[in-house]
Parts: sequence; C-alpha cells; structure tokens
Amino acid sequence: MSALKWGQGKGEGAAGPALFGLPLSSGHFVLPRVLRRPVRILARLGVGDFQAPRFSAAILSGVLIASSSAYGAYLGGDVDGIVQGITARTGFAVDQVKVVGNRQTSEIDILDRLELDGWTSLIGFNAEAARERISSLPWIEVAAVRKVYPHTLEVRVEEREPFALWQQGNDLSVIEKDGAVIAPFSGGKQVLLPLLIGAGAPAKAPDFLAKIEKYPELASRVKGYVRVGERRWDLKLDNGITVKLPEDGEDQAIAELVSMDHDKGLLSRDIAAVDMRLSDRLVVQLTPEAATQREAALNEKPKSLKRKPETKI
Repeated sequence: MSALKWGQGKGEGAAGPALFGLPLSSGHFVLPRVLRRPVRILARLGVGDFQAPRFSAAILSGVLIASSSAYGAYLGGDVDGIVQGITARTGFAVDQVKVVGNRQTSEIDILDRLELDGWTSLIGFNAEAARERISSLPWIEVAAVRKVYPHTLEVRVEEREPFALWQQGNDLSVIEKDGAVIAPFSGGKQVLLPLLIGAGAPAKAPDFLAKIEKYPELASRVKGYVRVGERRWDLKLDNGITVKLPEDGEDQAIAELVSMDHDKGLLSRDIAAVDMRLSDRLVVQLTPEAATQREAALNEKPKSLKRKPETKI
C-alpha cells in the first residue's frame, strides 16, 4: 500500500512516531504524500538522527542574503533593474532593431525614443511605454513595438499624410488635409507640396485646390495659393503673374481664365496681374517694362498728319 498509515501493525499501547516528543499517531490517520518526507526529516531532527548535508549552512546563508536583497530591491523599486542586468547578460540583450514604415521620420529619432543603453534586456523591456514615446514624434500617427526573441525589437509606424505647406509670416509648416500642423518645413520632397499663404487658407484649400486640379495646365503653373482677407484667392504663377479671383463665382472665373489663355495666350504675355474681381470686365496690369515700352510706342506716333499743298487749276 502506497499510503503511510500511522499505528498499523502495532499492538495496543505501542509507541507511535513522535515529532519533538509529541505523538503523531491517531488511529488510522494517513499522512498526505507531500508531507511525508518533510515530517520524517523533522522527526529525525527531534531524536538527533539527522545529519545536515555539507555546506548546508553556507547554502542557507546565501539563500537568506539573496532573499533579503530581493526584498530590499522590491522595497526600493530596483527589481526591474536587477532583472534587466541579469537577463541582458544571459543572452537577451537587445542588439538588433528593425524599423518599418518611416518616410519622414528618421530612424535616429525612433531609436532615441526606444531608450536603449546597450545592455537593455528584451525580457524586461517595456514595449508599451516605448510605443507611446514613439507615437509622440510629430509625423507618427500609429506605432507598434514588438519583441522578437531572443534579442530583436521590431518597430512599425504609420505616418501622417502631408497635404500642403502653410506660410504664416515667416513660419512655414507642413499640414494635413484637415489643416492640422504636422511639423515645420524641413525641405526635401516637401517642396513639391502646394503652398498656401495667409490666415484661413488651410480651411478652404481642399475644395479650392480640387477646382484648380480640374485644369492640369493651370495647376502645373501655380506656385502659391494666397488667401486674401479670408474671403477670396489670388494665384501666384510660375512666371510671376498674379491672378486675382473674385469672392463669388470663382468656378466661372477659373474656366474663363483657362479659355482666354488657351485662345489668346493671356498668361504668356508680358503682364504682372490679371484682375477678375469685377464681374463685367477683366483688367490686365502690365509689368513696368511693358508699360514703359507701350508709352514709348504711343509717343512715337505723329500728333497730326501733314496737309498736302493745294493745286490750282
């Protein structure tokens, strides 16, 4: 029988097992399996039969010191540092980082937000805290940080979508389609974005730019969209011409502008501005050079025609 029964095979009055002089037998009590060996050892200690293994005192002292140190580290909040130090030196130190999805954000900025020190353990690394730090970067919309054991971190990011550049005074910023500022202008491919100028421009720009894009030849020549008084638009073209659109009926004005340029080459002439703010007329402003030439040409015309002499018959 596998169970150890106390008091079996003994006559009445027979002495049963005792622990430190205290009897442990009680009828047919069966001691649970898990307690049998510890109770036997304690019983032998009580009668002086047990001999401790070699170095047991040193082992117990080490266990006591280690447990005391662990408890002290717990109270002092240093447990994470201890775990980091131990696991990093046993093959779990982060030595490779993969960054995917960044275009405007540099890998250096992302690595800086990971806060790795060369002995950072993958086991104790807080991926969620790192994700929040990376998400705070200007261009980052969504970030994910994943541990790949034994020693790799994988960072995936989705960046905000740039729509245009917005100039306010001397400040030039990259903005999203809803007008939210992403970051200051830093050059590179950002120069290809449409340039909006003036207060209130971002709010009205998406619809207005959609109208201009219906005419690719005109859209390719526009270098700046100026919001005037938060009421209407001026177009700054690549050859320096300014087109002043009306506050109302800008769709019709744009169509007429494109038609006149196609038929008469209006936007290729030596002019400084085309004023379309008046519904019943179009005003063209010459450049200073063109105005001077025109004035000189007018002055060269004879003021009066010479009269022919009369012929007598």
